[in-house]
Amino acid sequence: MSELTPELLLHGYAIGIFPMAEHRDDPEIFWVDPKRRGILPLDGFHISRSLAREMRRSSFQPRINYDFDGVVAACADRTDTWINAEIASLYSALHDKGHAHSFELWDEDTLVGGVYGVTLGAAFFGESMFSRRPNASKMALAALVERLNRAGFTLFDTQFTTAHLMSLGAVEISRATYHAKLEHAKARNAQFIVPEMLPLQAVLQRMTQTS
Repeated sequence: MSELTPELLLHGYAIGIFPMAEHRDDPEIFWVDPKRRGILPLDGFHISRSLAREMRRSSFQPRINYDFDGVVAACADRTDTWINAEIASLYSALHDKGHAHSFELWDEDTLVGGVYGVTLGAAFFGESMFSRRPNASKMALAALVERLNRAGFTLFDTQFTTAHLMSLGAVEISRATYHAKLEHAKARNAQFIVPEMLPLQAVLQRMTQTS
C-alpha cells in the first residue's frame, strides 16, 4: 500500500473499503473490501430487557469527542487488535479534520466505554468499541444509534458482524447492496455533533417509543 494520508483514508471509505493491520505491532496496512458487509440498521437496534434495565439504572454520562484518542487507545488495548500506531495516528488526524468521532460513556472522571468511527455524508463507519464496565459498550452503541437517527444518518456500517453485534440487530448484506446504501448516504447531509446530548434514560425512552 502506498503511504496513507487522512485524505486517502477518507477516499477509501467513500469507495467502500477500509484499512486494517494484522496486529498492533505489524507496520503493514492493507485495504479490506468484504463480499458480505455488516451493517446495523438504524431502525432495527434491539434493546433487550436486561439492557433496558441497565440503562434505566445507569449513572454513566454520555459525551462525544471528549477524549477521542483515549477511545482509540482503549479499543487497541487488547490481545488481538488490528489497530497499529499508524492507523491510530490516521484516525486522530481525521478527527482533527472533523471526519472521525467518538461516542463515550463516563463514570465521573473515568472513561468506561465507547465507540469511534468515521463520518461521510450520512454514513457512519463504525471502527471499534470497548467496555471497561459491564454492558458499557452496549449502552454506548444504543445511545450512538439514537444520535445517528436524530442527526439524519442513513447508514451505520459495522464492516463485519459478530455474535455481539447481531444480538443488537446487526445484519449482513451483499457488497452490491452495501454500495447502493453507501451511494445514497454520501448524497445526503448529516451532522454528528449537532443533536443535543441526552442522558441514557432519555435515550431509552426515545428508542422504546419509536420501536
